[in-house]
Amino acid sequence: MELEVNETGRSAMTLAVLAVLFLGSVAWAWGRVTEPFPEKVDPPPCTDTLIAEGEEVAPPQVMVSVLNAGGPNGLAGQTMDRLVGHGFGEGETGNAPRGVGPVAAQVWASDPGDPAAILLASYLGKRTEIVDQPSDYPGLTIAVGKRFKGVKQGRPTVTAQKDSYVCTPPLSTNPQDVE
Repeated sequence: MELEVNETGRSAMTLAVLAVLFLGSVAWAWGRVTEPFPEKVDPPPCTDTLIAEGEEVAPPQVMVSVLNAGGPNGLAGQTMDRLVGHGFGEGETGNAPRGVGPVAAQVWASDPGDPAAILLASYLGKRTEIVDQPSDYPGLTIAVGKRFKGVKQGRPTVTAQKDSYVCTPPLSTNPQDVE
């Protein structure tokens, strides 16, 4: 037994199939349009980069954050500007936590032999201490106080005496990049 479909029935069936396809497409498109955009993920301000024993560290490889530890208003910002002028990567500025006494300058690093800390200290004067002090700021953190005499010309590079990790700003992980 053959099912006979006349021309009107065939047209109605074609329209029904097209309507189902159309509604399915609209439902899919609506789901895609109303889907929330992915959250923007900010890249880290710096990346821990291995500096092997014997390699040199230069200012563009070192991210620095500066904290005012009792100096005049604006000291952290002025110090940051000078360090950036010498090629260091710009981290953040702020005020040191209470209890950081009157200092000339301190570099906060977990390892006093850190080549980046030694390099940074050379720009801060002879009375600069490298101390084991935790910090939530990006890169190396320095605290400058009322006895700080200002940024001076420091060493162009420091050679790592052992394998160390340096928090490098984006796009500068090798001393050859700074030539």
